[in-house]
Amino acid sequence: QLSDQQKMSESPLRRFRGVYLPPALHPLKKTLVKGSKWKDVDSAQEKRRSFLHDFCEKYNSRKKVRTHLMHLVSRIYVEDRHKVLYCEVPKAGCSNWKRVLMVLNGLAASAHNISHDDVHYGKHLRKLDSYDLKGIYTRLNTYTKTIFVRDPMERLVSAFRDKFEHPNSYYHPVFGKAIIKKYRHNANEEALKTGSGVKFKEFIQYLLDSHRPVGMDIHWEQVSKLCYPCLINYDFIGKFETLEEDANYFLQLVGAPAELKFPKFKDRHSSDERTSAEVVRQYLKELSKEERQLTYDFYSLDYLMFNYTSP
Repeated sequence: QLSDQQKMSESPLRRFRGVYLPPALHPLKKTLVKGSKWKDVDSAQEKRRSFLHDFCEKYNSRKKVRTHLMHLVSRIYVEDRHKVLYCEVPKAGCSNWKRVLMVLNGLAASAHNISHDDVHYGKHLRKLDSYDLKGIYTRLNTYTKTIFVRDPMERLVSAFRDKFEHPNSYYHPVFGKAIIKKYRHNANEEALKTGSGVKFKEFIQYLLDSHRPVGMDIHWEQVSKLCYPCLINYDFIGKFETLEEDANYFLQLVGAPAELKFPKFKDRHSSDERTSAEVVRQYLKELSKEERQLTYDFYSLDYLMFNYTSP
């Protein structure tokens, strides 16, 4: 309700500071859901929603996070036809989710024909921060907002395996070289030149270092800082552990075409064993007890928000 003159004189960025969107718990619209087979998935969904809501009420009681609205919504993809907002959490089914959004948007006939490069570098989908202020608020208030999460340690180990145990023209020279240089004593010339062969323990030293030689990356950033679940009231909380059921139930909720099902295929390195709890245990053995505790502390908010059992 500022006068036009005041609005003109105020810096646009200042208007985004101190955003606080209380996590109101709206009932899910279930009119499009067909059949009774979704009963258990729906029950789990309601428990997750109320758990997150209650957690945020306590955690946020006197808190107003000072952040820009544009930063808050920078990881959220928009699908206007079915009025969906999807916050991307890497290593929690995000590649296949982006394929599904492309199909919903009419950009592809089938999720199975879309390549990895098309998904991640094709710029086919719009993000919420590309809209004007009115467009952002309208969509936040009227679209179905979803987030898919994963056990934090599994997500971390999955990211490490994907980026550092396979040839990679970005992560090895950018992250690998810096990590080896700082954390490996007597590193040989080849390792320093290529950045290949980073060990999990070295990666964790980098992660926990307050003076990291290279910045954070979305593949291991905390979900609390990617999607701000206590500031944006997500309507649907999916989990990687129950990915297919959750995703297919969500598609019913938003009225997706009946033939569209969430893809089952593994996006990359399909011959590798999936990162399971057992695989994670093997990697955590490389760390000291203190390093394991500090890694848990780093992700503690994600553990608490989404009711994951601490390892």
